[in-house]
This record gives sequence, C-alpha cells and structure tokens, in this order.
Amino acid sequence: MTQDGTRPVEIDTSKPHPARIYDYLLGGKDNYEVDRQAGDQLAAVAPEVWISVRANRGFLQRAVRHVIDSGVRQILDVGTGLPTSPNVHEIAQEAEADVRVAYVDNDPIVKAHADALLNRAGTTSIVLADLRDPKSVVEHPEVRRIIDFDQPVALFLVAILHFIRDAEEPERIVATLRDALPAGSFLVLSHATDDYAERSAAQAIYNNATASMNLRPRARIERFFEGFELVEPGLVQVPFWRPDGTPPEGSAQIGFYGAVGVKKA
Repeated sequence: MTQDGTRPVEIDTSKPHPARIYDYLLGGKDNYEVDRQAGDQLAAVAPEVWISVRANRGFLQRAVRHVIDSGVRQILDVGTGLPTSPNVHEIAQEAEADVRVAYVDNDPIVKAHADALLNRAGTTSIVLADLRDPKSVVEHPEVRRIIDFDQPVALFLVAILHFIRDAEEPERIVATLRDALPAGSFLVLSHATDDYAERSAAQAIYNNATASMNLRPRARIERFFEGFELVEPGLVQVPFWRPDGTPPEGSAQIGFYGAVGVKKA
C-alpha cells in the first residue's frame, strides 16, 4: 500500500502515454521505450515538436510569473502531467513563498511521481481527479484545503484540452471550472493546433496511445476564454506570448497557441 492507503500503481508500458511522451521530448527520464519510440515517430512527421514542447514549457513559466506579479497567490493546475523541474510551484514560490498550488491529474502514474516530490501537508498538493468531471475537481476536499475559491485563483490548463474529445464537451468543462472562480481570477491555457501544417500523421500516432490528440484551430481555442478578458498579446503561438528573449529559430511553425485571460466581474 502507498502512504495514502491506495494500492501501488501498475504502470502499463504496452502503450505510449502522452505525459511520458511529453517528458521524453522535454529531455526527461520518466519514460519508457514505447514512449521514446512514439516521440521519435512524432518528430519524424512533425519536426518542430522538439522546439514546440520547450516553447510551451517556456510559456507556462512566463505565465506563472505573470499571475504572481498580478497578485494571485493560488494556482490550480489541472492536467499537470509528470513533474519536470522547475515546475509551477517551484517558479511561483521562488517569487512569493506563500503561493499555494494544487496539482490535479487523472493519471495515478503522475500522482505517484508527484507524491514523491511534494509535501502534501504544506501549501502544495497533488490530487487524483479527472478534468472530464470538472465538478469533482473543484469539489475535491484536498483541492478545497489548498484553494480558497473566495479569493482569486489562477487556473492552468496547459497542453491538456487537446486530449479532450469534442464528444466530451471541452467548452462545458472549461465553463464549469470558470464558474467556480471569483472575479479577478486567471485562466492560463495552451492548446495544440494544425493551423500551421497538416498534422494528421502526428495525430495518428496518438491513436495507439492512452489518449487521442484533438487539434483545433485558433477560433475554436479562443472560445475557451469566454468570460475572460485576454491580456496582451492575446491568443498567439506560445513562443510569442510575452517572450523574455528572442524566440528560437523555427518558432513561426510551432503548433501551440497560448494565452492568459482575466475573469470579468
């Protein structure tokens, strides 16, 4: 049994896993041969994937600093994936030590890795819950222990909604989470797209993974920000969202949009 009374995680290495593929592409070590093979197949049909995941990571880090600089002291990171340092709580708490962070993922593998790194009795916690059931996220007692929904919250949905199929109503999911947030809260979101290149071959690789890839155009992604006011520069390719340096070569082909929005009163 684990420390929280659950059974040890049984890791299925027969299929590639999106979080482990992402970890491999970021240069991490929490992946298996099946994930590395899938990552290499992705790179063969979408060569920009190597700089795309790093650009998305850079967007995440800049967005964390932005919401902290804006005065928010609570972060709800849903679909967090495998913890790759520096992660959200490390960046946030380096800026302001009192920031509280609740990570949420539906994958027990992710939770097992995060449990080994986080002090769950403190201001950072990892919760096993499913984005597809957003009420279970905001009503989870461990989320409620960390997050005070009477105060502004920064909701992070970074590189996760493209794993939600249309039939699972991603707009409804985001709206339910939005409605739980008070005015002055933030939505930080990034999403994969095929606006810049035809990527059916890349999508097909995820057909053999544990979750499908659902690419969406800019106009569709912008709909997730209904009820939020986009901060400048709006919804753009992730390397161009408030860059802190010169975007890497090839950034114009990166198939990730990102934006930050503030919930209106």
